[in-house]
Amino acid sequence: MSLEKIAVLIFIAGNLMVLGIHQLLTKDSSEISRRMKKLTAKTFRQRLAQSGHEDTPHTTWRQLLERAARIFAKRGISKRMEVELTKADIPLRGEEFVVLVLLAGFGCTLFFLMLTLNLTFGVMAGICGFIIPFLLVRIARQKRLANFNAQIGDALVIMSNSLRSGFSFLQAMDMVRKELPAPISKEFGRTFKEMNLGTQAEEALQNMAQRVKSDDLDLLVTAVLIQRQVGGNLAEVLDNIAETIRERVRIKGQIRTLTAQGRISGFVIGLLPVGLAAVMFIISPGYIMTLFTSRIGLMLVAAAIFSEIIGVIFIKKIVDIEV
Repeated sequence: MSLEKIAVLIFIAGNLMVLGIHQLLTKDSSEISRRMKKLTAKTFRQRLAQSGHEDTPHTTWRQLLERAARIFAKRGISKRMEVELTKADIPLRGEEFVVLVLLAGFGCTLFFLMLTLNLTFGVMAGICGFIIPFLLVRIARQKRLANFNAQIGDALVIMSNSLRSGFSFLQAMDMVRKELPAPISKEFGRTFKEMNLGTQAEEALQNMAQRVKSDDLDLLVTAVLIQRQVGGNLAEVLDNIAETIRERVRIKGQIRTLTAQGRISGFVIGLLPVGLAAVMFIISPGYIMTLFTSRIGLMLVAAAIFSEIIGVIFIKKIVDIEV
C-alpha cells in the first residue's frame, strides 16, 4: 500500500476517533441541558416544543434534509419519485429522495477517490451510488406488492363472510384493516379513512388501486364498482374473485418452478463477467486495466456491457410468463 493511501486512512481514522471521543464527553451534558430547558420553560407552548421536537440527531438530520430538499420541491422527477416511494411505502418525499441519491452518488465518488486515488474507480463508484437507491426502491415496491397479492385472497374471504353476516361494505373493509397485517391492512385502513372523511367509495377504491398497482386489486375494484352500479350479490362476487386469485397464484407457482433453471442461468450469466473482472483485477491489475486505459479496450467494455444487457433482457422475456 502506498504512502498516500496510508495517509488518507490515518486522517479518516483520526477524525472518527476525535468525533467519537467528543460525543462520549458531551453526551451527558447535552442531555442535562435539554432536561433543564424543558423544566424551566415558562409557557406551555415552549414545553410542548421542548418535549415534542427534541434536538436529537434524527430530527437534526431530518431538518437538514428538508432544507436541502426545497431546491427540488417543484421538479418533475420529485413528483414521479414520490409516486414510486408511495407504492414502496417509504416515508420520504420525492425531493428528499433526490437529495439522498445525490449524496450517495457524490459520497461514493469522493470516498473511493480518496481510497484508491483513481478517478476511474471514483466515477464508477459514483454511478453505482446513483443507481443503487433506485434499485432499492424498486425491490421494496416489488416486495410490498408480492406481500399484498399474497394477502388479498384472505381479505376477500373476510369481506365475503362479513357481508353474509349483515355487515356493510365499509364495515367489511374495517374488518380487513383490523384482522390482517400490513401492507393490506394499511391500504384498506387508508381507504377506510378516506370514506369516513367524505370521499366517495368509488373514488377511494380507485385511489387505492392507483397506489398499489396490483392486477388482483384492479379486478376486485372493478367488480365492486360494477356491483354498486348494477346491483347483485356482492358476497358471491367476492367469493368468485377469491377463487380466481387463488387459481392464479397456484398457476404462478407452477410457472415459477418450471422456469427456475432459466432464472438461475440468467443470474449466473449476468454476474459471471463482473465476478471474473473483479478476480482479474485482484490477481493482475495491470492486465485488466488495459481495458480501461486504451480506446479499443473502452470500446470492448462498452460492447460487453451492451451485450450483457441484451442477454439479460432476452432471458427475462423468456422466463417471465404473464398469467
